Amino acid sequence: MARFSDIIGTVWSFPVNVDQRRGGIALSRHDQEIEEAIQIILSTPRGYRVMRPEFGCRIHELMFAPINADTATAAIHYVKEALGYWEPRIDVLHVEVVPDPDQPACLQIMITYRLRVSHDERALVYPFYTIPGEA
Repeated sequence: MARFSDIIGTVWSFPVNVDQRRGGIALSRHDQEIEEAIQIILSTPRGYRVMRPEFGCRIHELMFAPINADTATAAIHYVKEALGYWEPRIDVLHVEVVPDPDQPACLQIMITYRLRVSHDERALVYPFYTIPGEA
């Protein structure tokens, strides 16, 4: 049977930085690595990676969309689609999108997911900034 560390792994942290205690590149382990992978998937527009143009999330197509129920529904669909395809170590349980009350051009995307190897539930809030249309 696979161990938790075999499936989750250890990788360079995102964003890449220096480990001040040991020197060298800082590493991410376990659930931190999965959270960073989710951030990378959601923050990468599809078509951005030349050698893997399908990688990423279509949420960036909503950058100029008005903040309304239709945009929130599309964002939910795009997040579930991207994470379901690109992050096989989790099960997405729930995605909710709400406008940020403090920043009118921001959507707060709240993602609840379960780690498949340990069945631990986690939550992540991903801020998605839009560019408001001209009035």
